[in-house]
Amino acid sequence: MFFVDTIEVAGLGNRSYLAGGERTAVVVDPPRDIDQVIAAAARRGVRISHVVETHVHNDYVTGGLELARLTGAAYLVPAAARVSFERVPVHEGDRTEIDAAAGLTLRALATPGHTPHHTSYVLEENGTALAVFTGGSLLIGTVGRPDLVEPRLTEDLARAQHASAHRLAAELPDETAVLPTHGFGSFCSSAQTEGDDTTIGKEKVSNEALTRDVDAFVADLLAGLDDIPAYYAHMGPANAAGPAPVDLTPPAVADADEIAARLAAGEWVVDLRNRVAFAEGHVAGSFNFEAEGQLATYLAWLVPWGKPITLLAESAGQLAAAQRELVRVGIDRPAAAATGGPTGWVRDGETPASFRRATFADLAERPADAVVLDVRRASERADGFVEGSLHIPLHTLHRRVAEVPEGEVWVHCAGGMRAAIAASLLDAAGRVVVAVDDSFDEAEKAGLVVRTA
Repeated sequence: MFFVDTIEVAGLGNRSYLAGGERTAVVVDPPRDIDQVIAAAARRGVRISHVVETHVHNDYVTGGLELARLTGAAYLVPAAARVSFERVPVHEGDRTEIDAAAGLTLRALATPGHTPHHTSYVLEENGTALAVFTGGSLLIGTVGRPDLVEPRLTEDLARAQHASAHRLAAELPDETAVLPTHGFGSFCSSAQTEGDDTTIGKEKVSNEALTRDVDAFVADLLAGLDDIPAYYAHMGPANAAGPAPVDLTPPAVADADEIAARLAAGEWVVDLRNRVAFAEGHVAGSFNFEAEGQLATYLAWLVPWGKPITLLAESAGQLAAAQRELVRVGIDRPAAAATGGPTGWVRDGETPASFRRATFADLAERPADAVVLDVRRASERADGFVEGSLHIPLHTLHRRVAEVPEGEVWVHCAGGMRAAIAASLLDAAGRVVVAVDDSFDEAEKAGLVVRTA
């Protein structure tokens, strides 16, 4: 008997895995907050005997080193990965016994491409392949990005990614489950996946790495690569050095005076409430990153690295969940925090700030002198845009606010979340802003969209 439990890291679009038999188990690519992994093992009644990494991750901070330390598990990391801590170096073909009674072993397969040292692990039962943990190599319908290590290596790694996908397809049975780490919203994926599970056989007929020749595949892959989140530059070095344990205890409580002082000092005050509530009332100068959105990805992408952050949440639960998300990307301790609402966060005699929300139908009736700002990524805009709109992708806006012309700014994205972040940045800069909280499909219906193809 064997099991494979998926541990979703939804905010980052990643997955980790707990797999084993009746007594012992292995954890693959664990998140930084390892308490959830330990709890999953406890529910199964198994001991974590091994922790393995498919590669040194570029999009999140791993919990592998700390999990191995706390559980006494062997920590397996690809031998070619340059790390500064003790680990069991994994080489091509290595076999690791996971549960002797169940006949479970892991077999290492070199699958370079996402990184030069990337390794996949085949879970075998008495020599029969059951599943393959593919990390950032073969994903559902796509592959991991090859451009996160070194620009000069990108094309070579893209070609290696194609070869690795073909190796997995050739060496494993069609029924082998494919269990990737990335591809569920992560920017480590070269494209977003469709579907929740897959097998080698399914990928043979649907994955472009397996259905196209290498030159065509590589050309399209490289042409489709999006911007890399800025915080990725800090993830690899943190993982190579060996991340410190996390501290998820509540941060110091900030009152209205301290919130104002931190804003005056140029620190970031981040309001975690939903965008509707923020637009209706917020602390002037604060930024809105919804706790329910891709909080860690976008906050870590935009905030100057290392700048103190004060979190404002509607509840202690919302604050705790946000802390958990943020430690996964190396934002370890908020400088301070407050819960409640804006009337308790502004000083006596002051009133909360606010701005308008609108739809694309409203946008069609905007004043003639209004500025329309599109904060989607370039790849999204390439498919169509609002005629006359200015394009500044969200992840660059905080550095480019001065480029937005004078006047009322109507800001939109594809669905509303990024527009809300952008509106809060502009509002904090003293601009008059309207946040378009609507699906871009509605812009098409309103006759606003210019198609480029």
